[in-house]
Amino acid sequence: MPGAPGSEAGPAAPGLIMDIDIAVVPVAGLGTRLLPATKSQPKEMLPVGRKPVVQYVVEELARVGVKQLLFVTGPGKTSIENHFDLNPELIQTLRETGKEELLQELAFERAAVQFFYTRQRQLLGLGHAVLCARSFVGRRPFIVALGDSIIGMHAESDVVRRMARCFLERDALAVVAFEEVPRDEVVHYGIAAPRSAGDVFEIGDVVEKPAREEAPSTLAIAARYVFSPEIFDALERTPPSKGGEIQLTDAIRTLIQEGGRAYGVRLKADEPRYDIGNIDAYFRAFVEFALADSRHGAAIRRHLETLLHVPHP
Repeated sequence: MPGAPGSEAGPAAPGLIMDIDIAVVPVAGLGTRLLPATKSQPKEMLPVGRKPVVQYVVEELARVGVKQLLFVTGPGKTSIENHFDLNPELIQTLRETGKEELLQELAFERAAVQFFYTRQRQLLGLGHAVLCARSFVGRRPFIVALGDSIIGMHAESDVVRRMARCFLERDALAVVAFEEVPRDEVVHYGIAAPRSAGDVFEIGDVVEKPAREEAPSTLAIAARYVFSPEIFDALERTPPSKGGEIQLTDAIRTLIQEGGRAYGVRLKADEPRYDIGNIDAYFRAFVEFALADSRHGAAIRRHLETLLHVPHP
């Protein structure tokens, strides 16, 4: 497999998810809806509050016990590799200049995760990006976490743990996270047709970007998946969509149609998804995270109230 290992350090992460301790994080997209901010840097490296987007994703996965993480990258993504590499020169500079208190901001470098990288040489969609991980994954079950979506404020979510439990207990081939969206927005997502109700439900079908009037529900795919390696065979047999991309949703649909079990896990009310896919979503996420900052949030709130002429009691 193309790619090379990154850093590995620190104690074992708590909460290991039994046998599912590998994750694939696709980060190859161009981020054109965020231009010009993404002309020379990945959208996954845009800061939301104090951290770049993809750091929240990695920290979420590390907390639930992921030991090996494969980034599926593309051109212009080397800053992601640099960010998760050890930087002894920076550490030494902070110590020599009396800024030891800032070393805590680099604690993520010591996570017990080994990083690997491979290129998606053609941008042929999310399904194709996942397929690029086949030789890395082998015959093991694995997690897919989109690198431009944060789940929960400060990524404090255990949805992947719940999904892995569902995958193992119900002998599933796929488990997908879902969130409720307004019906007017279903045209932007893969939408579930549930066979049952509840926070965990069996998926009868999943439709990629249906028309508003044809959507089987308002449950939208929410950027986290757990798969059996059988998804690779389904992806190999998935024809490109009209745009020439291989859709991951279509491969999940194939698994279901061929008799495989697939389940959905709903995000909780305190697990909002921050999809950093366009300028409006990015601005909203940054403002929310800034306001929630323990050190600066109160001052930012006062500044916003002044700008918006909010009266004080």
